[in-house]
Amino acid sequence: MKKSTKRLFAALLAATSLLALTACGGSSTGDSSANTDDTQTEQPAESSGSKELSVYTAFPESEVIYYFNKFEEETGIKINYVRLSAGEMLTRVEAEKDNPQATLMFGGSTDNYIAAVDKGLLEPYQSPNLDKTPETYLDPTGTWNPIYVGCIAFACNADWFAEKGLEYPTSWDDLLKPEFKGEIIMAHPATSGTAYTVLATLVQLKGDDQVWDYMEKLNENMSQYTKSGSAAPNAVAIGEAAIALTFSHDALQLTPEGYHIELSFPTDGTGYEVGAMALIKGSKADEQENAKKFIDWMTSEAGQSCYAENDSFRVPTNTDAPVADGLVTLDQVSVIDYDAVWAASVKSEYCEQFETKIATKPEG
Repeated sequence: MKKSTKRLFAALLAATSLLALTACGGSSTGDSSANTDDTQTEQPAESSGSKELSVYTAFPESEVIYYFNKFEEETGIKINYVRLSAGEMLTRVEAEKDNPQATLMFGGSTDNYIAAVDKGLLEPYQSPNLDKTPETYLDPTGTWNPIYVGCIAFACNADWFAEKGLEYPTSWDDLLKPEFKGEIIMAHPATSGTAYTVLATLVQLKGDDQVWDYMEKLNENMSQYTKSGSAAPNAVAIGEAAIALTFSHDALQLTPEGYHIELSFPTDGTGYEVGAMALIKGSKADEQENAKKFIDWMTSEAGQSCYAENDSFRVPTNTDAPVADGLVTLDQVSVIDYDAVWAASVKSEYCEQFETKIATKPEG
């Protein structure tokens, strides 16, 4: 199946899955009229014997359809999902904490999962397959499971740069050049885990005293702030912008479709994410068992082989899983010692400052 056809099918399936989740779970905005007693809300709801699994995911739909179909083929468990940006996913799980409408958070950076742990939204579970994962990626609280790694890149429209006769940016300060005015795109940190990783990286590189001055200058060259992180490289692919600040895998996924995107990485240091998945506290007992099966499968060699099979260009955390040709690994670029725990602890503060000083979050 061609990727363009897969993306159309993805959109149709997403709409079906959204209806399924809404129909079986009541309000998707998390009406908190349910019992708020701590001892009761921590217990999973009564089992219904379902062979289904309800998931909120930050993965692009072209990926999750492949993963979910493979899992259903092997287990017979059908996955109903709603695709959200990472920030929206965390917000929805928190809103629904007294009446969970999904059982699994799937994808998005660990910043969001650390925040979810702090808010008491997740049920601890660790896959036995994590013995194949480097210790540096593991959750010290034993709650969420790491499933991929990726670093922030400058995704450049090669045709635009060739036409203008310009060099690709190789530092964060290069993005401030006047020739890039109106040609840079990224998501908004308040709605996108990708964009928040960009912001947290810049804070760690430049410090509180200088980062907002830098962001104000960068804002002068911005085309727009998208809601989702994957929307930015999509815009570059079709010529709506010249440079996207994005994860390398989100940009590389577009290259097999024939889009002319070249990656550049800041030599002064870039941030990275460890993507994760976790059980949502208080969801149905039988769905939690199904979710554990999916977590075990997705952390296995077979599950993470899907990255290479589906041209996702994500770095697998299972060291037995194959690595796709053309994949960018962390040892190939200059990465900072990204502090995800710190980033999670200050996320609300920095997102609020971004909205106040730089740009309000996109509507819709």
